[in-house]
Amino acid sequence: MTTNDPGIQATGLTKSYGALRVLDGIDLAVPRGSVLALLGPNGAGKTTTVRILATLTEPDSGTARVAGRDTAAERRLVRRSISLIGQFAAVDDLQTGAEMLRMTARLRGLSARAARTRADELLDRFGLTGAADRTAKTYSGGMRRRLDLAAGLVSRPEVIFLDEPTAGLDPRSRQELWDLVRELRAEGTTVLLTTQYLEEADQLADRVAVLAAGRIAAEGTPAALKSRVAGQRLDLTLTSRSAYEALAARAVHVAPDELTLGLPTDGSAAHVRALLDELDPDRTGIDRFTIRGATLDDVFLTLTGAAP
Repeated sequence: MTTNDPGIQATGLTKSYGALRVLDGIDLAVPRGSVLALLGPNGAGKTTTVRILATLTEPDSGTARVAGRDTAAERRLVRRSISLIGQFAAVDDLQTGAEMLRMTARLRGLSARAARTRADELLDRFGLTGAADRTAKTYSGGMRRRLDLAAGLVSRPEVIFLDEPTAGLDPRSRQELWDLVRELRAEGTTVLLTTQYLEEADQLADRVAVLAAGRIAAEGTPAALKSRVAGQRLDLTLTSRSAYEALAARAVHVAPDELTLGLPTDGSAAHVRALLDELDPDRTGIDRFTIRGATLDDVFLTLTGAAP
């Protein structure tokens, strides 16, 4: 292992459950100290990919290295180098925050004194010092998530897998978690994030990989993926349901309740005029329009055919 090794690397990963092909040749390379957001509709293979990289599931074929170690041949070393934090906070309601962190530290091999010190550090970092001696069942949802994250950082992992970590959190708690991910990246930790919140990926990820039907449909920086779909988006509000339905197949963004569609454009006046004349030659179908930058929602819908 060298420090030049990617934090996460996967080559040709496949996985089937019976006749269902979940992964069909996944390739990933995540540089150390960066954040990769893995996006995809339900059933695209995100969780299976994470489980393979975290050594919880074996692929049918292909190889993976995490923190510079082979996930098959060096499974124990991989597990000592990573942390997996799932969608639901895994906390013991009967333990206090301090007790849970000390126990986790002891299970990770720290001495009693070192475990107490590390627990105090994490309680302070996550703003839980005042609640350290309260049982977890008295914690709010945001506090439980912070305690779960603190437990995942006890051993200072090189690689962290965050599986939809902000699901169910209020906006303030979500922002706090975003700040934490940025801190981890700044400290050199490699993060693989799965999320259904496309704004989250846009805010946090150095690179985004879009999974569709068990394959990587696209990968790149958020800006590059958005420019691939369109530099700008022309949002049209239609005058009737029939006008909306006539144009819906061409859209990269749909809002049927508002009779609004989004179509790619380069944003120039000439292109916008040409589109409006082409789409509504009689000038009766379009009520109004706006131009906006393309979003990851557009990328997601275009590449997967699924609503975010």
